[in-house]
Amino acid sequence: MRAVRLVQIGKPLEEADIPIPETGSSDVLIRVAAAGICHSDAHYRAGISNIDCLSLTLGHEVAGRVEKTGKHVMQVSAGDRVCVHYLVHCGSCEFCVRGLEQFCRSGQMIGKHRDGGYAEFIKVPGANAFLLPDEIPFEAGAIMMCSSATALHALNKARFKAGESIAIFGFGGLGFSALQLARAFDCGDVYVVDINPVKLASAAGMGAIALDARAADPVEQIKEATVGRGVDVALELIGSAKTIRQAVLCLGPLGRAALVGLTAESMSIHPYTELINKEVEIIGVSDHLAAELRALIEFARSGKLRFPPETLRVVDLNAAQINAALDALQDSIDHVRTVIVPSSDK
Repeated sequence: MRAVRLVQIGKPLEEADIPIPETGSSDVLIRVAAAGICHSDAHYRAGISNIDCLSLTLGHEVAGRVEKTGKHVMQVSAGDRVCVHYLVHCGSCEFCVRGLEQFCRSGQMIGKHRDGGYAEFIKVPGANAFLLPDEIPFEAGAIMMCSSATALHALNKARFKAGESIAIFGFGGLGFSALQLARAFDCGDVYVVDINPVKLASAAGMGAIALDARAADPVEQIKEATVGRGVDVALELIGSAKTIRQAVLCLGPLGRAALVGLTAESMSIHPYTELINKEVEIIGVSDHLAAELRALIEFARSGKLRFPPETLRVVDLNAAQINAALDALQDSIDHVRTVIVPSSDK
């Protein structure tokens, strides 16, 4: 089968012809219909996030149709439309039994620790395949499994509830989903902070209060808009010390800042005036949970979470096109996600 693989850190991905994976009794073989290109994939290629074993097929945002199932797989059948939960876990360690598989003792991430979806086929455990309703396009089903799922997990971790206000720092794939999901939670005012004018216009078109961080300090803009109170919840989706600090400082009393963006930078905080005095919380957010995916899929099936065609860019299963898409992630792209849709004529 055709695949596009990371062969050497710091070098472009390469096309390869590799065997179709053999499936075990608890596995499913999926014909890939769509695979999202994520910022994490660019980090793997660049060596920012460590990859232990090469060569490797990247791609952790995957949707497709079941080609074959092992004899012990009961929840899906050949021909089913599915999307893939990218955290492969043991199911029996102390974290898995609590439903916290992102901390599994022997956990693996698809597209990082084992071959992912930049290929014509992918093998995953049957437990990682979730039925994808006909109402959801494969392209949306793929990218939901990372950006949307993590956005939902962040809202859950922040204990976000109806009527609360929220500030979203960064309007990429995560922010685009977070805004829609906050609406699905029947939120109050939504403030979106970004520097890309196209994304700010998109956020405003979706009913958010768009704040240009280049025009003025976003914390001051939020405080002015809320008459000095601040917001109930802030999601930091960028990953910089500056925006993390802004997410904390824009909170009102009892506010919660959920930190999703990855950075190696440190952040300074004044414990009394900026945390203790307002009883605000800083919450780390890591990946998402399988238990959250059925609710997420229902949000998409019902139209509360959508990815219109103009928000996506489609490329073929072609190394040059995929490398170009990864290169573009170094800048602030105007669209939400690039999705690989393997052509059927090769």
